[in-house]
Amino acid sequence: MPSFLQIENISKSYGTKVLFDHIGFNINEGDKIALVAPNGTGKTSLLRILAGKDKSDSGGKITFLKDIRIAFLEQEYEFDPGLTIEQQLHSDDPDTQLRTRRILDELGLEPGRMMSELSGGEIKRVAIAGMLASNSEFLIMDEPTNHLDLDAIEYLENALKRSRCTLFMVSHDRYFLDRVCNTVLEMDRGSIYIYRGDYENFLAKRSERISNYNAETDRVRNILRRELEWIHATPCARSGKAKYRKQAFLELKDRAADAYTVSNITMEGLAGGGYLGKQVIDCNDLCFAWGDKPVVNHFTYNFQRYERVGIVGGNGVGKSTFLNLLAYSELPSIKRGESVRIGYYKQEGMQFDEDDTVMETVPDTRLLEKFLFPHEMWNNRLSRLSGGEKRRLYLLTVLMQNPNLLILDEPTNDLDIVTLNILEEYLLEFKGSLIIVTHDRHFLDRLVDHLFVFCGNGVIKDFVGGYSAYRTFISDLRKEEKARSAAAQVPTVPVKEKPAGPRKLSWKEKKELEQLEADLEALGAEQKELEALLNGGTDDYQQITAASARYEALRAIIDDKETRWLELSEI
Repeated sequence: MPSFLQIENISKSYGTKVLFDHIGFNINEGDKIALVAPNGTGKTSLLRILAGKDKSDSGGKITFLKDIRIAFLEQEYEFDPGLTIEQQLHSDDPDTQLRTRRILDELGLEPGRMMSELSGGEIKRVAIAGMLASNSEFLIMDEPTNHLDLDAIEYLENALKRSRCTLFMVSHDRYFLDRVCNTVLEMDRGSIYIYRGDYENFLAKRSERISNYNAETDRVRNILRRELEWIHATPCARSGKAKYRKQAFLELKDRAADAYTVSNITMEGLAGGGYLGKQVIDCNDLCFAWGDKPVVNHFTYNFQRYERVGIVGGNGVGKSTFLNLLAYSELPSIKRGESVRIGYYKQEGMQFDEDDTVMETVPDTRLLEKFLFPHEMWNNRLSRLSGGEKRRLYLLTVLMQNPNLLILDEPTNDLDIVTLNILEEYLLEFKGSLIIVTHDRHFLDRLVDHLFVFCGNGVIKDFVGGYSAYRTFISDLRKEEKARSAAAQVPTVPVKEKPAGPRKLSWKEKKELEQLEADLEALGAEQKELEALLNGGTDDYQQITAASARYEALRAIIDDKETRWLELSEI
């Protein structure tokens, strides 16, 4: 694929902290790239430089090889609360206006609503509508799924999969990365590594890279051991050659100390809990409303020991309000067990004293080390931490209370993928009950036993299983409803009396049926060839991309032809 963007020699620092130094890479037309790096390493800063919102400290060059439109979806969308949605997204271009109205409708947003009335998730939908409607060739996105409900995430996912745009984004949503991106760009220790393929391929190749690097480190350590014996056995000032060898020894020493520490995450002794009695939280005919808007309507449920509940639903249906009721409400319809010790992680986070140090905020050194706060960071002022690092530290202030009931409201927002994996391992071993509101589908599939689905108007339904099972159920249900609706809408018209006996295929229909059978056989053969190719027949990236696109197109063609074949076969 042709390259249309070249990045050369760019750097960014804040004070004495170097985020990245003299890095460079190319972006090819049609790439859908996920940028992966730990919190605090400058992901957002890099996106802002590419979008022209910030500048490189070292100058450097960012060269677009052709004139293209760029759209930048920032984490925090700037808007005028005094405008309607339509006014906020106003464009003088008629085509853009049409696209905007269509996308707003698909996202469930009314153009006349005031921006000041919208929830955080609805504001994010407005930002996404503006980005997609711009029809830009290059999209830059910073955590696009934050604050979105599951339906909106899937809408964006499908829109990006269909689009021919070039994409560069940061996201912690592993399902989203795997389904949208064809390239992963990793920033690690000041270097750039590019992996062609999906997120799963990145994990495998990164593990291989680290293993090779550590094997080289072991080889260097063996050389260092021999050099150390030479240093001890040889007078240091014997010759110039000895001085040169001594300098080489010092360089070897630095390289030998530079190894990746990759170990299995164990949470023994850290996974909280403590005694939890039989009664956790009992809700008996719970009702609650904001004004005339029901949030919870006649909800009865007794939460159990060691139960793991996921809570899902659209933006603004009251999920966070429900958590507040469980944690704080003194309503007689809510009773908490005497042994319950709640740890509550809120979506809005906590207010830190920016002059405090990491160690003053969380004195539990075991938690700090497990959640990627190494010893050299313990005396850092909180003002020096990135947004993601502060969220991670806030999470630790909740965990260090040793709760036996964890209530987590969007805990995955702003956390990097490495931290998410650690948090998942912690929660898998957590010895207590768990209630989670999250839009992270991977998180739900791994951690919960069942879902409370908020349907709106205070209705809450219980679904046994994780997110993937729920989406399959909903998809099947919608297909059934669509089929029933279509059948109900078929107009009843008077028809002429038919002669007795079944209708026979016309000559034209017989020819069509024969052609369909031939087409389906040929298309099926082509589909099998493509499956063989995609399952390991080639390493040619362009060929894989073309084959994948053709495979998706074939599925749609085959579905249409099979439907028509069935219609004719039943006559």
